[in-house]
Amino acid sequence: MDIKRSFRIGLMLALAAAMMGGCGSKNKGNGQAGTDSEAGNIPVDTALRHRLSDFAALPRPAGAFGFHVYDLTAEKPVYGCNEDTVQPSASCLKLLSGIAGLHLLGTKYLYTTSLYTKGITKDGTFKGDISFKAGLDPQVNEPDLDMFARALRRKGIQKLDGRLVIDLVLTAPVQSEAHWYPWDLAFSRYGLFYRGAERVEKALKHALRTAGISIDDEQVVRGRTPRGSHCIFRFYRSIDRVIDRMWKNSSNTQATALIYTIGHHVNPNGEPIATGLAYLRGFMRNELGIRDTSHVIHDACGLCIHNQVSPRTLTTVLRYGYHNKAIYRMLDNHLAVSGIDGTLRRELASPKLRGKVRGKTGTLSHPYGISSLAGYCQDSNGHLLTFAIMDHKMSVLDARVLQRKLCEIMVEK
Repeated sequence: MDIKRSFRIGLMLALAAAMMGGCGSKNKGNGQAGTDSEAGNIPVDTALRHRLSDFAALPRPAGAFGFHVYDLTAEKPVYGCNEDTVQPSASCLKLLSGIAGLHLLGTKYLYTTSLYTKGITKDGTFKGDISFKAGLDPQVNEPDLDMFARALRRKGIQKLDGRLVIDLVLTAPVQSEAHWYPWDLAFSRYGLFYRGAERVEKALKHALRTAGISIDDEQVVRGRTPRGSHCIFRFYRSIDRVIDRMWKNSSNTQATALIYTIGHHVNPNGEPIATGLAYLRGFMRNELGIRDTSHVIHDACGLCIHNQVSPRTLTTVLRYGYHNKAIYRMLDNHLAVSGIDGTLRRELASPKLRGKVRGKTGTLSHPYGISSLAGYCQDSNGHLLTFAIMDHKMSVLDARVLQRKLCEIMVEK
């Protein structure tokens, strides 16, 4: 066989392999970080591959179905079934928004809320400006403002002769995003800084007056903290507190707050939701190498039924997180643990699975069943696996049976 003919045959075989879809795919590339050569010649568990193949071939309830399993120790795919078919992700989308946010902001990012003064205190009266500068901390609520009032009392302030300047990033309350169902999100559960300027003003005046600080309504203004002001008190909240609620407890409010944070960080003068979502899409293209236009990102929390990602996309996100040590520590600490805590406390709780899976669930029961699960576990060879399984147009209860079976197959000894 001459060299040209060998080349043509090899090229045809490569193209055929790249075009194969559906169940049975073991090694397809899509611009993901990491290659087989990075882990040398570590083999994947062929017995696991066979078990996954058998699982994919089993009869199952009607509906869309797909999964993907990747061996992080060997840096090789193990098995996939419809792994490149996009589906509604539900709350598994929080993996993308969380990891992308940590990539941008850093795992040590701090939300900051500050109190400033510019003036002097005489006989208990402060002459000048007191400024309350609120960031985007999604967990500050009305009772938390007491500590700012106490900080003023410690400075001997009992009365204001000047202005109370309320410096906010957001002045309008958060609204429902397109395609969310009205019952999906209780807006009363948002943190104070996401509920509008009037609510913040009312809460702050109440906190000051309760602490014994005299202030009139006409002294309260909205604006920027005056130059030359001196910070007398600052409260920090670490981003890991937000990520924990967002991943372990699947908080939609925390995920939405994070997209506001991302958008404001990228462009402080832009519209934060649009800017934040544009960043997520850019992260997929530029960091994950996912340029498939069938992928759709409408929000950060997964409530929109028009979000579309594939099982391989979710494992690619988790692979990216695994290869960033700081982000992986967050994943390891803040994903729900099967049978132990978070949204997996009652799921995967059998003795075979308890404590062996760290993952993110996704569930929407309308307008048809949407259920997904993605995360990490160890196989019987001690290899760390990342996996994703997605189902829709299927009963959520049926989907959870499939999720449990997949996890049992992966940890089987």
